[in-house]
Amino acid sequence: MAESSLETRSRRVRVRMTAADRRDQLVTVARACFAEKGFDGTSIEEIASRAGVSKPVVYEHFAGKEGIYAVVVDREVHTLLTAIRQAIQTPRAGSRRLLELGTLALLDYIENCPEGFQIVMRDSDASQDGGSFGSILNDIIARVEGLLIPVFSAKNIDEKAAPLFAQALTGLVAMTAQWWLDNPEMTKQEVASHLVNLAWNGLHNLEHDFTVSPAAPPPA
Repeated sequence: MAESSLETRSRRVRVRMTAADRRDQLVTVARACFAEKGFDGTSIEEIASRAGVSKPVVYEHFAGKEGIYAVVVDREVHTLLTAIRQAIQTPRAGSRRLLELGTLALLDYIENCPEGFQIVMRDSDASQDGGSFGSILNDIIARVEGLLIPVFSAKNIDEKAAPLFAQALTGLVAMTAQWWLDNPEMTKQEVASHLVNLAWNGLHNLEHDFTVSPAAPPPA
């Protein structure tokens, strides 16, 4: 039976795909598989099938499932950590605004990359070579601690408590963000406003109409 023109074009496209393009394609396909089924539930066979290649092609690029998973996780960790670092390095922003921006950065990532967040939250420790959500949190905690120390000093609060407060604030935002991924009834703005209201004002001084300002769009 003669090959159709569509099949011919498809075969030619696959032949012309460069090694770098093929690698990116495999990472994209694997990312969707891992988000859907987790590390243990995903096989090299499925990744290869969805990508339209043979298993040896995947092994050629990544040596195995652990290798491609490490690349997927590393990319997600880099994307999320870069966004949060940039948010809390905003010049001349006060403590409350930095808290708002850091919270919005994490929620932005979840909104725009839900598959990636599922991967780093669920089982990123399956790859010893990749990063993890825990490593992201540790980096954020260290930065939050650095922001808290001058605030504590100005208010004559024992600076030794700064690590505790940094852990508490970061955990509050991170755990709520994970909950929001599975319960998206609230808008991002609503979630951020409630989080910052609690973190900034405490239960005793909650404001009924508290809201955060949206983050400024990145420069063109």
